Amino acid sequence: MSFEVELGPQGKKRARNVEPIKATRTSSPRPQESPAQWGTATLFAIPLFLVLYVVVSVLWKPRLVIAIAYAGVSLITFFTYALDKSAARQNAWRTPERTLHFLALAGGWPGALLAQQLLRHKSTKAEFRSVFWGTVVVNAAAFAILSSPIGRSIWAQH
Repeated sequence: MSFEVELGPQGKKRARNVEPIKATRTSSPRPQESPAQWGTATLFAIPLFLVLYVVVSVLWKPRLVIAIAYAGVSLITFFTYALDKSAARQNAWRTPERTLHFLALAGGWPGALLAQQLLRHKSTKAEFRSVFWGTVVVNAAAFAILSSPIGRSIWAQH
């Protein structure tokens, strides 16, 4: 409420011009101005994969090219997300979600995860996130299996 104070006839203070104050919205930062919140899975996914990679490396010694491939595909994936975010802002041609998921499945999921958090792109769409996390699980499992002696025997047969 908004009001003015005046002295009444007997010298007592009283309110006049009493009006309700309209609620004003405070400006909050736009979503793209700050990174998305890191959820538990998001926070631990990359460190847990690094632990998996170290364990697999100690047990079965995968080729160095695999680590290089993860880094390279992650970099490509991060930039693909950045281009798609830019296209979304400009109402331009967008990268299909299946392409983003394919890049994640191909080993670019660490770059995708960083892009989702730092660029706030594809970080809230539930259906997309569900498929994304599926690609992370499938990729990590495939890495472990294909690096194992069983996986190596499969590769040797082809």
